[in-house]
Amino acid sequence: MIIYLDQEALDVASGLSVAAAVAASGDPRTRTSCSGQPRTPLCGMGICQECRMTIDGQRQLACQTLCRDGMRVERSQ
Repeated sequence: MIIYLDQEALDVASGLSVAAAVAASGDPRTRTSCSGQPRTPLCGMGICQECRMTIDGQRQLACQTLCRDGMRVERSQ
């Protein structure tokens, strides 16, 4: 299936979370902190909030969201 990560097509396996798909892309960064530091998922279960991304126009936790074909994912601050 194809998702769009920062407007770039990314072929991902079915059943992956968005966080896993981003990590598999080679650039595991999910967002940038206020001070400009890259942030990546830490806990993998939705507690740390480090995987917040804009997914189909809404802020969501990437570790708790399964990929869907055509999904649009954006890294953001």
